Amino acid sequence: MITDPTGVSSDTRERTADSSGADASGAATGSQRPPAAAPPRAAPKRRRRRAHTPLDPRPSIPLTLVTGLVLVYTLLPLVWLVINATKDQEDLLDSFGLWLGEDFQLWDNISRTLTYDDGAFVRWTLNTLLYVAAGAGGATLLAVLGGYALAVYEFPGRRAVFAVVIGAVAVPGTALAVPTFLMFSGMGLANTPWAVIIPSLVSPFGLYLMWVFTAQAVPSELLEAARIDGAGELRIFFRIALPLLMPGTVTVLLFSMVATWNNYFLPLIMIKDPDWYPLTLGLNAWSAQARTAGGEPVFDLIITGSLLTIAPIVVVFLLLQRYWQSGLAAGSVKE
Repeated sequence: MITDPTGVSSDTRERTADSSGADASGAATGSQRPPAAAPPRAAPKRRRRRAHTPLDPRPSIPLTLVTGLVLVYTLLPLVWLVINATKDQEDLLDSFGLWLGEDFQLWDNISRTLTYDDGAFVRWTLNTLLYVAAGAGGATLLAVLGGYALAVYEFPGRRAVFAVVIGAVAVPGTALAVPTFLMFSGMGLANTPWAVIIPSLVSPFGLYLMWVFTAQAVPSELLEAARIDGAGELRIFFRIALPLLMPGTVTVLLFSMVATWNNYFLPLIMIKDPDWYPLTLGLNAWSAQARTAGGEPVFDLIITGSLLTIAPIVVVFLLLQRYWQSGLAAGSVKE
């Protein structure tokens, strides 16, 4: 840096001269410095669409509408049943089916249903519980034992048993009704509870389901380890395998219970004595008496009895649904 005698550096004099020249030229031309441009406005951010995956699919309006229609179609009979169970005979025939009547008669209808015809509804309920406990319970027990044996043990003819089970699943029950009636009539068991209980013990679908579930839920290495430790086959089944089979067992029990509770055709051809009627035949007998000469129509009691009939099976489903759902999903993922 060079400093003159006045004490001003050469760089300072040069910057002063440059700025003076610029101001002079600007003043000479009469132009002004343009205003500084405003900063560009930031463009609005676009909302990013959520990526849909197979586990988070895109909502489908047609599928939603179809699902809603199916839901309405499924629940509408139940809503009609609940509403009409609150009406007496006159309101049931004269009022709109999906709206309440003039009087709320639900508790009176329940009391009359339980006491009508010397308590026949209570007797039919006990008969149905007997058929469900013996038939559905026995079918579940046989399915668990048979499915476990077919899945765990190797024996000659195993493939033949598999073919018979698959074939039995495909045979409808109505096709076997007449042969079953002739067989039980020949044995003298017709018109007895055994004619309903013994056929209910056979559940090919339950056996196949437990067979598949056991193969997926009970590792063979676990059974081999228990045998090496000295455990017997019964102890292995009750202490190790049976707790692992609980979801599948409950699933088979629910299917068997519903099939036996709603069974109509088999008791119709097997039972003639009204004292051994299940609920399905009993309510049908009350409906049929309105078509006979001098018969008393009791449609309000039939509607209330139908509501009482489905209530236990709905409660059982709600209580055991978590076992049922886990049992249906078993084996769906291959590891």
